[in-house]
Amino acid sequence: MAQSTKPPIFDAIDLEREIEEEFRKLPQDRESQPSDFAPPSVRAPDLALPDYVEHRDGATEIGKLSAEAVVREYEAVAKDIEALGVELVEHVKQCEAMSRETLVVIDELKETAERYRQEAKRVFLQIETYSLVMAEVRKTCAEMRDKIAAPATVRTKPKKNEPRAAQEG
Repeated sequence: MAQSTKPPIFDAIDLEREIEEEFRKLPQDRESQPSDFAPPSVRAPDLALPDYVEHRDGATEIGKLSAEAVVREYEAVAKDIEALGVELVEHVKQCEAMSRETLVVIDELKETAERYRQEAKRVFLQIETYSLVMAEVRKTCAEMRDKIAAPATVRTKPKKNEPRAAQEG
């Protein structure tokens, strides 16, 4: 705003001119409506005086209006706080639902882990069983190889007339 060189005493005419100049500086996006110039008390929702307060006898009109304005602001904030509480309760319900769902998932994970352990045990035993079978097969093969590779000695029954030394030779 433009500053005046006059002393800081409010001059209504100068104040109106300054306000008018400021409005002229603003861009006009739309045509002004009658409600744009209505006093705020006309456009503001009418809040009844809360039931927990009442005017005292002998209070001035300005005191009553000031007290009403302040208590209405406090009441509006109190209602916002209550609304926040309701919203918080909704979030708590969502968290509880997520917690329940999480517990179900955790149980499923435990079951899956147990199935993996059972499968690991089965595979472990199967591998050891195959290992024992393979060891037995190797042993059998080695025995067979030894039998096949050993020189064949034919024993015949001695004839009644031949001496024993001839049979061994």
